[in-house]
Amino acid sequence: MWVIEELVPDGLWERIAPLLPPPKPRRYRYPGRRPVEDRAALAGIVFVLKTGINWNQLPTPLVGCSGVTCWRRLRDWTEAGVWPALHELLLDQLRAHGELDLDRCAVDGSHVRALKGGPRSGPRRSIAGVQAPSTT
Repeated sequence: MWVIEELVPDGLWERIAPLLPPPKPRRYRYPGRRPVEDRAALAGIVFVLKTGINWNQLPTPLVGCSGVTCWRRLRDWTEAGVWPALHELLLDQLRAHGELDLDRCAVDGSHVRALKGGPRSGPRRSIAGVQAPSTT
């Protein structure tokens, strides 16, 4: 499990751990498997994002959990708002140390989905010289 400490250093883990939602309580009667540690799941997420492999290609012995488990944690943490909170926390810490410089920055909205579809044009005109005869 040496990869976990490399992918998620102690300083990063100390910042992220308080932002994570508490684990769901286990059932009394049929508790099932013990949940994977959050740090191992985060290491798997970082590994997949760094290498660009598919979730199902994540080597389980390397981080200690499967790619599906990491994907589910990523989904749950995204729904819980962990990433915007972490981003805000890191920006606040950079501001406090005077290391945040916004003199040169770029804003890119190309990844944002256009919910209303954007401007619509009229029907496409044919490029044919003469309209084709109807076959019906």
